[in-house]
Amino acid sequence: MSKLQVLIVDDEWNMRNLLRIYLTREAFEVKEAINGTEALGMALQYNFDVILLDWMLPDMDGSQVCKKLREHTQVPIMMLTARSETKDKVLGLGLGADDYLTKPFESEELLARMYSLIRRSSIQQQAPRTKSMLDFPDLKIDPEARSVTVHHQQVELTQKEFDLFLLLARSTPRVFSREELLHLVWQDVYEGEMRVIDTHIKNIRDKMQRAKLGYNPIQTVWGIGYKFNGSTHRV
Repeated sequence: MSKLQVLIVDDEWNMRNLLRIYLTREAFEVKEAINGTEALGMALQYNFDVILLDWMLPDMDGSQVCKKLREHTQVPIMMLTARSETKDKVLGLGLGADDYLTKPFESEELLARMYSLIRRSSIQQQAPRTKSMLDFPDLKIDPEARSVTVHHQQVELTQKEFDLFLLLARSTPRVFSREELLHLVWQDVYEGEMRVIDTHIKNIRDKMQRAKLGYNPIQTVWGIGYKFNGSTHRV
């Protein structure tokens, strides 16, 4: 059985060394990057099962690295940082991170979260491809290819943006509360502020607008949450 591949991105040698020793003992194959540029190059070169990404890096911060990684790969990303403010967590998750762990942390919790991310990613990749294309005016969602097209042009969504968009589209016209969406999309991986949902919804809407979709596909139901709006009527 091949080892799980993990990339540690941190400019502090002590942190990389501690993580490397612990994860190697847990049968991971570990590679390291000391800055964002190096991390991006390695992410394109190797097929990692998970990336541990520090926020404070010398050349670009972790949120920028995360955003750039999401342009090329859907590998699970966990941000490791001393920054514990909610706005930082929401920003990181909104840019495509799958989880956010604040330093200092217990090694057991880190490992449990890593396995959870890897397990969920594996389930998504191996799920039977039996779902049909979702077809709306000027908008198509392909669950098998995990792709979204507007006017036949692909729109790049992060893993969580796609999961959220697909859930709403498949469930139309059901209205979901933020709590329901957080539980259904993030499950046990992230328990945090409801604002992470608003951030992802805003990102999806912005991308649909830039793609020239003539209507807002996600409708806000004030006082409750959100629902999918697969029509050409503006809301």
